[in-house]
Amino acid sequence: MYCIPLFHFIFLSFSISLFHQFDPAMEPPSRPKSRIAQTLSRLISCSRIRSKKPQEDLQRCDSHHSDEEDANQEEEESCARAAMEAFVAKLFASVSAAKAAYAELQLAQIPYNRDAIRSADQAVVDQLKALSDLKQRYANQQIDSSPPHETLMLGKIQEHQSLVKTYEITMKQMQAEIDAKEARIASLQNHLLKSVEIERKMNASGSISILDGIGFSDVSHNDFALVLHYLLKSVRGFVKLLIREMESANWDIDAAADAIHHDVVFKKSDDRAFAIESFVCREIFSGFTSPGFGDEIHEHDRRRFFFDQFRVLRSVSAINFAKQSPNSLFGKFLKSKYLEVVHPKMESSFSGNLYQKEMVDSGEFPETDFFKAFAEMGRRLWLLHSLSLSFECHVSVFQVRRNSKFSQVYMESVTDELVSGEVLRVAFTVVPGFKVGQTVVQSQVYLSRLN
Repeated sequence: MYCIPLFHFIFLSFSISLFHQFDPAMEPPSRPKSRIAQTLSRLISCSRIRSKKPQEDLQRCDSHHSDEEDANQEEEESCARAAMEAFVAKLFASVSAAKAAYAELQLAQIPYNRDAIRSADQAVVDQLKALSDLKQRYANQQIDSSPPHETLMLGKIQEHQSLVKTYEITMKQMQAEIDAKEARIASLQNHLLKSVEIERKMNASGSISILDGIGFSDVSHNDFALVLHYLLKSVRGFVKLLIREMESANWDIDAAADAIHHDVVFKKSDDRAFAIESFVCREIFSGFTSPGFGDEIHEHDRRRFFFDQFRVLRSVSAINFAKQSPNSLFGKFLKSKYLEVVHPKMESSFSGNLYQKEMVDSGEFPETDFFKAFAEMGRRLWLLHSLSLSFECHVSVFQVRRNSKFSQVYMESVTDELVSGEVLRVAFTVVPGFKVGQTVVQSQVYLSRLN
């Protein structure tokens, strides 16, 4: 019988225990473990447990500590976020309140209200101080709001209240503008009714007999506008006659309009007449402010002299007066203006000769329909010129430059196709504007989208 060494026995028992651990089905059913093997197996198991337990305990402690730190960090971030939201709400509320206070300050100025201005001014100063305080708190990182949710809600409520107040002030301002515009519309309607009545009288009488009762000391700016309107009716009648003559002579009206005002896009083909009218007005109003349209007049009382000219010519025939007094200021003016407006090539194409031009150049005035229309236009122009020189105040003429922005103060459109909210530009001036003292008589312009 062989004797097995103790070390071999221990190693064998350890091997058997490991074998049983991994494959229990291979355990011998009839051989019980020895006490030494059992003890050794328990010791190995305890050593394994002891070797694992400190590491597991350390991992559980570290995990518990990390969870607490994450929770604390999340809570701090949440509190900081809530405080910042409350701070921003207070900031927005202060900005809205400052805006409302400034709007109230503007409202109190028109009409002027001293007490309301003081109150609104103080409110603006208070809100600016509040904004400055918020800026300092932010710079010093003192944005704690306790409790944040209440501060946030109050800030939003105050912001909404300020917005509502701003809207109410804006509505008051808009209502005041509407009232002012309605008053302006009523005034213009009244002025229009008067103008229509004056025009009706003018058309009924065929002359400006409505001015017969006006004396030298009674002339006014309204009389100037009335005579200007009287003149422009004759100008447009002459322009229509001129265009008919052009069409009869096979003129290219588009080319003629483009030669006067280059690269203008006309909305309608009939609008080309405005280019012809602008040419006529440019020629006849040349030198308008000079006495005698350039001729020197050495009159002791110039105002009285020209008012007498106005009074004499307002009810006579232009042709008859020019024939009777060819060397008068009006006779010389009529001759010079005809030679300026009607070019020799134009007259030659209309009548086939220069007979009419030669007559006018020699001091005679033909009885043709074309010249009669021109002479009547010249008479009305001389009336306007004489009236302007009889004023005590100075009268000046102005033209609007091309591509200028449309202004309702100094201009009126010759067409009715104005688009609200659209920025329109001046293509050319049809009728010049006038400044009679401090009163502006609007120029008439053609508006177009220029190329």
